[in-house]
Amino acid sequence: MKKKALGRGLEALIPEAGHPAPAPSEIDIDQITTNPDQPRLKFDEKSLNELADSIRAHGVLQPVLVRPQGNAFQLVAGERRLMAAQRAGLFKVPAFIRDVPDDRLLELALIENIQREQLNPIEEAQAFQNLIETLKTTQEELAGQLGKERSTIANALRLLKLPPAVKLLVAEEKLSPGHARALLAANVAPAEMTRAANVMVAKGWSVRDAERWAKKSQTASARAPSPPDPNITAAADRLRLLLGTKVEIVGGRHARGEGQIRIHFFSQEDLIRIYSIISDRHRQDGGVR
Repeated sequence: MKKKALGRGLEALIPEAGHPAPAPSEIDIDQITTNPDQPRLKFDEKSLNELADSIRAHGVLQPVLVRPQGNAFQLVAGERRLMAAQRAGLFKVPAFIRDVPDDRLLELALIENIQREQLNPIEEAQAFQNLIETLKTTQEELAGQLGKERSTIANALRLLKLPPAVKLLVAEEKLSPGHARALLAANVAPAEMTRAANVMVAKGWSVRDAERWAKKSQTASARAPSPPDPNITAAADRLRLLLGTKVEIVGGRHARGEGQIRIHFFSQEDLIRIYSIISDRHRQDGGVR
């Protein structure tokens, strides 16, 4: 099955300069509903207020893009402009009206946001993931369609593996994608990753600091002892109960199965007691064969 390409994005719907095109329509803001698949999840309040001030003074210079939806319209691209126009007290906004199929809503919203550099790293990563799933395409194909390096797409998608609390720090730009990649490279548990992320923010670590921490964490993980064999643990527990003292079984996990049984005693009397238990057990089992 041939995979769907992104094509020319917004340019296919909004003609370029020099080409004749119908003038935008003035549409009541109340008639426009937003796109539920809008990739942008968070809008900067200061930036929105600045845009609203500019719209009060000069109007909406770039029309939004909408598509017909019953007796109203659905926003395809331009949510930030629409929100700022509402804050500016406008009742109407200029809009290009185009017939846009459902499967192109996310595509066009993403392309506009990428071109205008409005998405935070987590929103961009989620939008890339949504596009890959919607268009049934690969990272490499998506990179070519968006004019980006494949590594850019791959590094963005890795951010989606972060714990929720760390994703929020990246979305709020308290941590950079570089810090996030270092956290992921450390290969530690989510709780430890979250703890380290909060330390990075509190102490103002650089990306280099984060990378040094990740390297130390990787080394410590490599040196960490492997979990005990449950069979060896059970055998040590049975001997402890039989002899009434601390018993350790060391080794026995490698190919030849070699190891040691260490029986602890804490006095001469304790040694004689343990020896007697072992000797009696030995006699009961028939002695040396």
